[in-house]
Amino acid sequence: MRRLVAAAALLFLTGSLAAQGQPENLLERPIAAWTYTVRAGDRLSEIARRMGVSIEALAAANRMSPPYILRAGQVLKRPDPAEMPKRIATLPAPRPAARRTPEPAPATGRREAGAPRLAWPTSGAVTSRFGAPVKGLANNGIDLAAFAGMTVHAAAAGKVVFAGTEPERFGQLILIEHGGGWVTAYAYLGQVRVKEGQTVKARQIIARIGKSGEAKRPGLHFELRKGTAPRNPALYLPIRL
Repeated sequence: MRRLVAAAALLFLTGSLAAQGQPENLLERPIAAWTYTVRAGDRLSEIARRMGVSIEALAAANRMSPPYILRAGQVLKRPDPAEMPKRIATLPAPRPAARRTPEPAPATGRREAGAPRLAWPTSGAVTSRFGAPVKGLANNGIDLAAFAGMTVHAAAAGKVVFAGTEPERFGQLILIEHGGGWVTAYAYLGQVRVKEGQTVKARQIIARIGKSGEAKRPGLHFELRKGTAPRNPALYLPIRL
């Protein structure tokens, strides 16, 4: 169950990168991304297994019907955590009419009721803001400059639902669930200091800054999500003096 919750929460960050030229053993690694780009020879059953979800849930999230034919380059969306069944064994047949769509982002400059009160995860300056273009895609979080070895703190109290390596982009990664569908993500880490299933307090040390994934220098990528939709962390973080 812990792995199922972790995989569902992992809908992580931006879309996954195309996998051309990646080592063969990546085909056996967990898929930790919000979306997955289909490679030649992929099967839906294998993709679902690597995501930690059922074939039916993955198919329903992508409006697919048997025999689940895939094509190279097709982008599959991971099921929203709210859509995930509590027990895979009793999963009913998919009902497209009941499928939830991701919650839309609120109007610019507005906070949402029920959002966690956030603290800055590290003291570095913001180097890339929410929505800024990064490699042709809008940044779904913020990036903070930092020195290797600096501590990373939980932005709010919650439960660690993933702590490990995301092989495609983000390196050492931690996801913390805060209730109500809210999740914070901490990527490009140097050292992870917490474990999956662990409950953490606000401002508790969870990692140390390093350089992993596609990061070219030490720093932290930080995101806030409601369900599958990214939110601008700047609206929920305290103003720095």
